[in-house]
Amino acid sequence: MRKFTNPRLLFVALAFAGTLAAGCKKDLATPAQSAVDPTSVSKLKTEAVSLTQGFEVGSTSPKTAYDVSPTGSSSGDNVTLSGNSWNMYDALIGNLAGDLKAGSWAGRIRNTGKITMLFDVTTGISSVTIKSGTYSGDAASTWGLFYSVDGGTSWTQAGSTITTTSTLTLSTFTITGVTGTARLEIRKLSGGTNRIDIDDITINDNAGTGGGTGGGGTVLTGKKFLFDASHLENAGSADWQIDADGTENVPIYTGGTTVETKAQRIPTPSYTGITSTTAETYWRGALSSWAIELVKRGELVESLPSGSTITYGTSAAQDLSNYDVFVVVEPNRLFTAAEKTALINFVANGGGLFMIADHTAATTAGTDANGYNPSDRDGDGYDSPRVWNDLMTNNGINNNNPFGFNINYVDINESPSTNVYTGTNTNAQIVLNGAAGTASKLAFYDGSTATLFPANNSSVQGLFWRNSATNGGTANAMALLATYGTGRIVWIGDSSDADDGTGDPNDSLFNGWSGDAPSGYTSHPALHLNASLWLAKAQ
Repeated sequence: MRKFTNPRLLFVALAFAGTLAAGCKKDLATPAQSAVDPTSVSKLKTEAVSLTQGFEVGSTSPKTAYDVSPTGSSSGDNVTLSGNSWNMYDALIGNLAGDLKAGSWAGRIRNTGKITMLFDVTTGISSVTIKSGTYSGDAASTWGLFYSVDGGTSWTQAGSTITTTSTLTLSTFTITGVTGTARLEIRKLSGGTNRIDIDDITINDNAGTGGGTGGGGTVLTGKKFLFDASHLENAGSADWQIDADGTENVPIYTGGTTVETKAQRIPTPSYTGITSTTAETYWRGALSSWAIELVKRGELVESLPSGSTITYGTSAAQDLSNYDVFVVVEPNRLFTAAEKTALINFVANGGGLFMIADHTAATTAGTDANGYNPSDRDGDGYDSPRVWNDLMTNNGINNNNPFGFNINYVDINESPSTNVYTGTNTNAQIVLNGAAGTASKLAFYDGSTATLFPANNSSVQGLFWRNSATNGGTANAMALLATYGTGRIVWIGDSSDADDGTGDPNDSLFNGWSGDAPSGYTSHPALHLNASLWLAKAQ
């Protein structure tokens, strides 16, 4: 993205911006911490996940009392989670120290309370997995899983009754013969006032689609997206954050520091307050439009704040194993050796990585061919193309461009490219023509391109190329996707397209998300949202 680092060109930048303005993966088991060779990952056929619910609700719980008046009635106990309605009778959503939870929150039940779906999945149920445990300090209790195929009129218990323990334990229930509409209810069966925690409910469908990609064409809700803010994405004139309520001193390319807005883990106000009509200004950040649109679709979003470390397979609260997709827009600092290991293993074990870069030049010294400094916002000698190439060539696991591409050190403008992939690759068609609409145009306002290496990874597929490039070729790709192990990656070569034009008032932001001139000039929201859902295996 054109984030102007040359003060002599600032008046040109402002004029150009004015012209434009006119126009959590929660794994079911603890992942291995060792390096993973994707060629060794078993290619097992699995059912498609049709629902996940991890009770992640942002900064505040929508249900803080067990039994809402009148006592003994379920009236008033309904909550909306990831766009779906649930009833929590004598239950709440808690995050106390005594709660056993896979993320920040868990369902907690006492007495003979229950958690009930008030909606149906439509492609049947073949199996269900649920994590449960005894609230710290309480005695053990028992609970059971029940299912209904008639809208909740009658219920049948699935499998055996579970006795809770002091550790969060995964239970699996096999359900046979349920191929149509169905819903679940979790009932605490014994233990009196002793409390139990419930987390990470996952329903696998019975439609026979396989692959965990949202059977029946349904977009899955409850997927967890983590947006990186730990690698100086706010340096200089950039503001790649979904929400920022604080400030911090950040290095700048000219030396010294500047005061920049600082992201916090949980966006505020809470995303439980977002409705279909909520404006993107509900949060403060150049990526707020993207994040709010994901929430409107029932997904969950957080930030990895500055000062944090990227981990995978640890007990850290924001370990990547707790998320489905990691979004990194224009990182300005190299990933450490441990972080690179974490990123590669996260993808290899099923995670989604959204990689966005920016313009650069053959060297970070001086200006590029267009007269701009490379996008090294903090002046440490590395910009985002170099950060991403370092990940793909210096990670200690597979240093030979394991995702099947590398980034060219160039600065291009393409306003827009209509050279979009027209083949039959299933993954590409989902990203280009998915639930968020059709992506037919892609504009770059100073970005980089990629060269594809299908010999290194045969799954790599270009999505857009420069207008002058060969459609379907390996040169001058502007956006692409690939799979690696059981995970997925998407790369786009310019951060302009994610910018909604709002955020830090001291930065030179413009609306490349939806405000290009003339209106409808590009289709950036469709591309980014479809890609996000594909990475999360939600469509």
